Amino acid sequence: MNVTAFIAGRLRFRGKFAIISIALSFLVMIVAVSVSSGFRNGIRDALSSATGDVRLVPVNLDWLSGSAPVERHPAYLPYIDSLDGVEAVMPVAYRAGIVRNGDVVHGVLFKGTETFCPPDSVSLPVSVPSRLASILSVAPGDSFLAYFIGERVKARKFTVVSVYDDFAEADDRLVVHGRLSDIQRINDWGAEYVSAFEIRLAERFRSESGMAAMSAEIGSVALLYSSEDETSVVSMSSADEYPQLFDWLSLIDFNVAVILILMTLVAGFNMISGLLILLFENISAIGILKSLGMTDRAIAKVFLRASSSIVLKGMAAGNLAALLLCLLQSATHVITLDPSNYFLSYVPVHLDLLKIMAADAAAYVMIMLLLLLPSMFISRIDPADTVRMN
Repeated sequence: MNVTAFIAGRLRFRGKFAIISIALSFLVMIVAVSVSSGFRNGIRDALSSATGDVRLVPVNLDWLSGSAPVERHPAYLPYIDSLDGVEAVMPVAYRAGIVRNGDVVHGVLFKGTETFCPPDSVSLPVSVPSRLASILSVAPGDSFLAYFIGERVKARKFTVVSVYDDFAEADDRLVVHGRLSDIQRINDWGAEYVSAFEIRLAERFRSESGMAAMSAEIGSVALLYSSEDETSVVSMSSADEYPQLFDWLSLIDFNVAVILILMTLVAGFNMISGLLILLFENISAIGILKSLGMTDRAIAKVFLRASSSIVLKGMAAGNLAALLLCLLQSATHVITLDPSNYFLSYVPVHLDLLKIMAADAAAYVMIMLLLLLPSMFISRIDPADTVRMN
């Protein structure tokens, strides 16, 4: 029989406040980790869907006139498509324009893609961001005029088939999605020309360093395998195009790290007070154990084992409460945000089990290390004094 485990199981801990404090601390830590992962995944996924993770664009791309297109089927494209980490390569066509509805005018960027598939019966169908829909006072089924400036001004009448939420509402650019073939015709191109290629990467490459490495590799492949008569292109990652988003995500990660440290210290110091209470309540028992020949180290192990059980109970309660809150938020999006400040319309959560387990393990180890301090009190107890007091 393990003597320390047997004695630790017989100790009664009355400091319920310490258990509650530990549970609340782990609740805050797990929610903070889940929200941080949620923001990172949500923004990266939205950015990947909106602009791709890496883009191949011509060196002298002109958004305004739509000049300097690239070939739709360049020689290097199959080599890029076969790279490890590349999930999809999508041709796109851009054209800047001015939209008008009544007396309201606004500059926008039209983007044509093959994935935009509205009904064939609609003439020049588009999907507009919610901000633009509000500015122009349009809804699905309405139409508006757009003007494109080049050697001559072109006017086209577009029909709104849907309104989408723009995840980067803090950005000044308003992107109107349409069919690739429609934007190609506006640019006076045939089907063999596009403005750029948007490349979507696998999830494991969507960090800043991963996108930078893939952007460099994709640019090198395009340079190596392109033919002499093809338009020169450059590779750029979304981290280069939207540095403010990734700086903001780094700031969130820093804040989460601070929260983890603070909550661990709070739980640790509350547990220290709880252990001191446990020691003071059992001074006579400590004296008796010493008189029976048990060493200070063995006695300290008894109380640390009892404390560990308390910490694990608080950790389990905090984790369970945090998981329930995260699942509720994930299912209902009950806590909302202002997209103009946070880029998303609700608080995102992502239950990354590895990060949660790492946070739990690190906090547990830190708390147990802090508990070594009050356990030193045991060496100061004289068994003769405690026996005489009894």
